[in-house]
Amino acid sequence: MQPRLDFWKADPKLLNAVAALNKAATESGLEHSLGHLVKIRASQINGCSFCVDMHTKEARKDGESEQRLYLVSAWRESPLFTARERTALAWTEKLTLLASGPVDDALYAQALEQFTEAELVKLSVLVGVINVWNRLCVSFHAIHPLAEGASAAA
Repeated sequence: MQPRLDFWKADPKLLNAVAALNKAATESGLEHSLGHLVKIRASQINGCSFCVDMHTKEARKDGESEQRLYLVSAWRESPLFTARERTALAWTEKLTLLASGPVDDALYAQALEQFTEAELVKLSVLVGVINVWNRLCVSFHAIHPLAEGASAAA
């Protein structure tokens, strides 16, 4: 796959604004471990290899276990995620796949059991911004660095 364009170069002012929103959402006070899970799950759904690669590496660096990273895509079947994390992952999936239908009252009630109203806004913005990055990287074929030992044909 060949990159289509360098979106940073094409509009640095706008991309710096996206980066600033990303920084604000990431540093909003939600647990960093939760932020990693949200970013990974949305990126998996959107098929963004650049972001999956980036955020799994960041999560590992911040102490996340390999086992939990392997199970993010199967979080419903895994006992390794807390109720708060499960709610965040369900919220992430729903907001990422919003075209499939609105957020139902049950999920909203569940979210308010695990998050304050302010935290739910922070979580929603975090989900929104990773979806922006995914859309940029997937549409313009952002190329992530190859993993050590991997070949270009892999």
